[in-house]
Amino acid sequence: MSNLETIIGVILAGLAVYVSILVAWYIIMAVANWKIFTKAGEAGWKSLIPFLNTYVIFKIAWKGSMFWAMIGSLLLGSILTSIAGEDGGFLAILGAVLVLASSVIDIISVHKLSKSFGHGLLFTLGLIFFSPIFTLILGLGKSQYIGPNGGEEMP
Repeated sequence: MSNLETIIGVILAGLAVYVSILVAWYIIMAVANWKIFTKAGEAGWKSLIPFLNTYVIFKIAWKGSMFWAMIGSLLLGSILTSIAGEDGGFLAILGAVLVLASSVIDIISVHKLSKSFGHGLLFTLGLIFFSPIFTLILGLGKSQYIGPNGGEEMP
């Protein structure tokens, strides 16, 4: 067996291990998200569909309309930034502000998700910086859903 065949074998073995870990992790996260959805009274299967799962998280935590505000500001900001090109200027600044607004809306949603399950700011920081671990805690732990925004009335 030549050196090239050995190298290719090692690369393929590493790739197989990586894909196996990735698939296992996806399954674990799917189970955690499924549990979060069912705790909040939503159908668990919705957690498996991209975009729908994010919309439902916004609905669980806050308002579904804020999902559309986040997506709209992200898309418009990206388009404006692309139009501005390398010259920058006002369009680039406006685009950056809209993308930043999208990020802020997402962070607020994460905080409201934390509150919806009776947790506070520290849990929110955990969801932001250690999302997979805290998603598992939220879904598989003893956290109970108490309503959007922690059961507080929203305007």
